[in-house]
Amino acid sequence: MSFKVGYLGPAATFTHLAVTKYFEDEAEQIPFLNIPKCIDAVAAGEIDVAVVPLENALEGSVNLTVDYLVHEQPLPIVGEIVAPIQQHLLVHPEREHCWEETEKVYSHSHAIAQCHKFLHRELPDAAYENATSTGAAAKYIQEHPEEKVAAIANELAAEEYGLKMVRKDIHDYPHNHTRFAVLHPDKAASFRTNLRKVTDRTTLMITLPSDQSGALHQVLSAFSWRKLNLSKIESRPMKTGLGNYFFIVDIDMQLDEVLIPGATAELEALGCGVRILGTYSAYAI
Repeated sequence: MSFKVGYLGPAATFTHLAVTKYFEDEAEQIPFLNIPKCIDAVAAGEIDVAVVPLENALEGSVNLTVDYLVHEQPLPIVGEIVAPIQQHLLVHPEREHCWEETEKVYSHSHAIAQCHKFLHRELPDAAYENATSTGAAAKYIQEHPEEKVAAIANELAAEEYGLKMVRKDIHDYPHNHTRFAVLHPDKAASFRTNLRKVTDRTTLMITLPSDQSGALHQVLSAFSWRKLNLSKIESRPMKTGLGNYFFIVDIDMQLDEVLIPGATAELEALGCGVRILGTYSAYAI
């Protein structure tokens, strides 16, 4: 049965690639201009599932996604897609043989940051312009053949928008991957995929009690003595004033009936706030 999957568009973004590989031909794929619009659409029932970038191996968390799920639309994470990221320099076909004259490079801010060494070496005088996505950057290049501009995007974008790859694999480090979150209003939702499962994960949001020394150490101890492996712990501002933070914690296992509930109860007894953002399986492309 067909269902609607929203993703960070336009066509040929890395998120689009992740959706295509994860859902194959089962879903109607609908692009959205930005991450909040995509998340809002699934919350409003306009689409069934949303897929948005969550974290990049080089640039860290996609803060807009994390903050929107925490502060605006508390949708559960029901799955994860891990995709390799290969960045290429794309230009309009009319500029294939004079790409060194590029005056401005368009792409998502993360993509630009992932290619700083190449840009500094090959296009030292070019300005950088942030786009909402790598796909949007490629679309801009297609629509402005008269400008001396280039985009950083993937091979799918080159095909989709008829651009030329003048330099391949320009990212600074070879082991570049992005985690994409699969969001659905039902926390128990699951979807069939042929991708390889790499791990199970439970993601928690934890707030600490105010003015209590050693609180973070006590939080970590609650996981440590239960031998719960934490693959990530990150702080984000609560947006309620300086010095107020919440923590995102990834545990490498699905929510069980004993260990994670026990750790949660211990944290709440210490005065912490705990919210489960999702318990899900991660699959790799």
